Amino acid sequence: MAKTDKSQRRYREDLTDAPDWLRKKKCPNRDKFLAGQRILPKNLTGKQNLADLIDDTFLAYNSARLKEGCQLFVRKMLEPGVTIGMSLAGALTPAGLGCSSIVPLIKAGFVDWIVATGANLYHDLHFALNYPVRVGSFQMDDTELRDNDIVRVYDVLLGYSDCLMATDEILRSILVQPEFQKEMGTAELHYLLGRYAAEWERKAGLKDVSVLAAAYRAGVPCYTSSPGDSTIGMNVAGVELRGNKLRLNPSIDVNETTAFVLAAKRSGGKSAVVLWGGGSPKNFMLQTEPQIQEVLRIKEYGQDYFFQVTDARPDTGGLSGATPSEAVSWGKVDPDRLPDAVVCYTDTTLAMPLFTHYALARHKPRKPRRLYDQREPMMKALVKEYFQHNKVTMLP
Repeated sequence: MAKTDKSQRRYREDLTDAPDWLRKKKCPNRDKFLAGQRILPKNLTGKQNLADLIDDTFLAYNSARLKEGCQLFVRKMLEPGVTIGMSLAGALTPAGLGCSSIVPLIKAGFVDWIVATGANLYHDLHFALNYPVRVGSFQMDDTELRDNDIVRVYDVLLGYSDCLMATDEILRSILVQPEFQKEMGTAELHYLLGRYAAEWERKAGLKDVSVLAAAYRAGVPCYTSSPGDSTIGMNVAGVELRGNKLRLNPSIDVNETTAFVLAAKRSGGKSAVVLWGGGSPKNFMLQTEPQIQEVLRIKEYGQDYFFQVTDARPDTGGLSGATPSEAVSWGKVDPDRLPDAVVCYTDTTLAMPLFTHYALARHKPRKPRRLYDQREPMMKALVKEYFQHNKVTMLP
C-alpha cells in the first residue's frame, strides 16, 4: 500500500499545474505504464553507425519490432547453448539476399539449420554457376519479355535459355551421378549439391555467393518442405522418367528436424527460430514441436525464441500471418516465452540486410554447430526417447 501511495504522490507532484479534477485522479499504475524509453531521438546527421541508428531511432511501430527482433537475436538467440533454425520463403535469392545476408549469417555461425522453398535453393545455383541475374522493372511488357527469352520475378530478370535452362541442364547431369542413386532426405540432396556449388564458385573465382555452397562448408543442413514444388524437384522428376534411382523421402526431413529441436532441449540448451516470410517453410520449421509432443508423445513445451518478418495479416487465418500467441495453442511456442517472441510486419528485402548488419556488428562469430554431421546420433537419441515414452514395437 505504501508503494501505491508513493506512486500516487509522485503522480500528483507531476501535475501541480494541472486542473483540480486531474490532480485528484487516482492512477496507481501510471509509473509502470510510462516506464518506457522517452521518444526524443537526436537529429540524424548522416554519420551514424547503422547498428546505433537501429537502437536509437527505431522507436515505434514496425521499426521498433525490427529493433526488438535484432536485439532478441543478438542478446538471447546467439547465446552458446541456443540452436537456431531459419526459414526462407519468398523469392529471396534472386533478389541477392543470399549473397548479401544469408551467406554472411551462415559464415558467422548464426544459423544452425535451414528450411527454404525449393525455389530459393534452385535460384541460388545461378549465382554459384556465375549466371547473371539482372535488375529490371515490374512495369515491363511480359509478352515482349517472353518473345525475348527473358523471365521476370517482379523486377528481377533472368535469361530463359542462358540462365534457367542452362542451370537445369547442369543440374540434371549432376542428379544422375552415382552418389544420388538412392533414397535420401532433402538435407543430403542439398549437401551434395552444395559440394558442386562450392566447386563452381572456386572455378569461377567467386567468393561466398551461394547459400548452398556456404551451408556445405559450414555443415548447415538445408531442407525444403515441398521437394516437388521447385525446379530442383521438377528435374528430379524428369530424370526419374529415364530410370534415375534418386528418391526423396519427406519423413527423413520431418524426423531429422525434430531431432535437432529435441537435442537442443535435452542438452540443456534452447531452440530458436528466425522466420523470413511464412508459408510452408515456416510451418515445417515450427511443426517440430507438435511432432515431439503430439505424434511422438514426448513431453516438451515449445520453441524458446521466435522472430518473424512477414507481410501477411493474421486475420485471414493463414499460417504466414499466424502470431506466436496462436502458435502457443499448437504447442509450437512455449507460453512462458512469449515476451521473447517478436513479429515485424514488413518486407524481408528491407529487414534482412538491416538484421544481418546489426547481428554482425553487435556479436562476434559463433563456432559452427555442424548439425549436418550430427544427424545420425541425434536421430538415434530421438528414436530412443520415442520408445521410452510409448508402448510400441517395431513393425515387421
